[in-house]
Amino acid sequence: MARENMLAALKRVERNKGAAGIDGIPTEGLRDQLRKEWPRVREELLAGTYRPKPVRRVEIPKPSGGTRMLGIPTVMDRLIQQALSQVLTPIFDPTFSPHSYGFRPGRRAHDAVKAARQHIEDGYGWVVDLDLEKFFDRVNHDMLMARVARKVQDKRILCLTRRYLQAGVMMDGVVVRTEEGTPQGGPLSPLLANILLDDLDRELQKRGHRFTRYADDCNIYVRSKRAGERVMQSVTEYLQERLKLRVNEKKSAVDRPWRRKFLGFSFYKSRKTGIRLAPESTQRLKEKLRELTRRNRSMAMETRIDHIARYLRGWIGYFALADAGQRLEDIDMWLRRRLRACMWKQWKRVRTRIRELRALGLPDWVAYEFANSRKGPWRMAGGPMNRALPDAYWRGQGLPSLTELYRKAREPWRTAGCGPARPVV
Repeated sequence: MARENMLAALKRVERNKGAAGIDGIPTEGLRDQLRKEWPRVREELLAGTYRPKPVRRVEIPKPSGGTRMLGIPTVMDRLIQQALSQVLTPIFDPTFSPHSYGFRPGRRAHDAVKAARQHIEDGYGWVVDLDLEKFFDRVNHDMLMARVARKVQDKRILCLTRRYLQAGVMMDGVVVRTEEGTPQGGPLSPLLANILLDDLDRELQKRGHRFTRYADDCNIYVRSKRAGERVMQSVTEYLQERLKLRVNEKKSAVDRPWRRKFLGFSFYKSRKTGIRLAPESTQRLKEKLRELTRRNRSMAMETRIDHIARYLRGWIGYFALADAGQRLEDIDMWLRRRLRACMWKQWKRVRTRIRELRALGLPDWVAYEFANSRKGPWRMAGGPMNRALPDAYWRGQGLPSLTELYRKAREPWRTAGCGPARPVV
């Protein structure tokens, strides 16, 4: 555990923030904890006697339904895992398949989506969409450690890695030992997942398949449905027999790529193959905006707009890859209408509505007519309030336009000649 490596790991953990583990110490308290406990922890790490604490088990809802189990290590264990990952990554990553994109330096989800588009453009118009059932919960420890030991000789690193796999989880105040799986949520888990699934990558390459893999999300591209069905059967058998992993038959399928989603995106056929938003991604965006604009949610409009603005900027930073101009314009109009409905309900009384409408510059007779209307907030937001609170008003309040954010995000691509084949409407 070299000093430079530990300092880099400390900065990374602090930058990523995250929730506290079972000891309740937040990321902000890590440096104080290190001042008190690091000499002891360092001595135990060098002696090979360090014992990680169990992870805190948390359930988060999955977009497709159900829940995903996350394991949150303590901040001290996150620091050590991050340092361990920084040591192991240069050993393993250079040997990984070029078709693997998940959680690797210099690679991201956009690269995987663009590679998938190229496979489709090259005539591989059917996809074998593999979904590994509870992958992070089913990793076989012995098989994984055997693969780590192929390239790592230091017994202290091997022992520490296995101890993290077997640290257990805290559930309802009881520590439960983990006999399989790698807790999803720690800095080390993505690298260990890639180490195990590298065997799958090598097998697919040996068979000459076109594929892209992002962590446990793997798509194989073939030229016909019949070929896809053969590949689905043979790869499923390989995963179950060789890697002891299970394929979720309900979520896996052989289908056209434009009927499936991949990392939140889908595709369409025009003169060229284009990338579009998966319907589920649009639906999740609207569900989040509905939550932020609920009329029965007591919140100052400034705070509401600030939350929406931060969410939209983060969302467009990822989804600007898709051709979605017209769809985002529709969402912009829908969002502003919801905000106008919130404003109308907040004003409540007739006299308050008259005062606010007059302050917005409406003539007295218009303010009186609108304020005394018996229409509900949604109907008022669609017409009368649109006149009082136009788009310019919301821009002045700090609400960003999804359409404008989208155009700015794509401007570097257009100037580089990488624009869409045609806009999707």
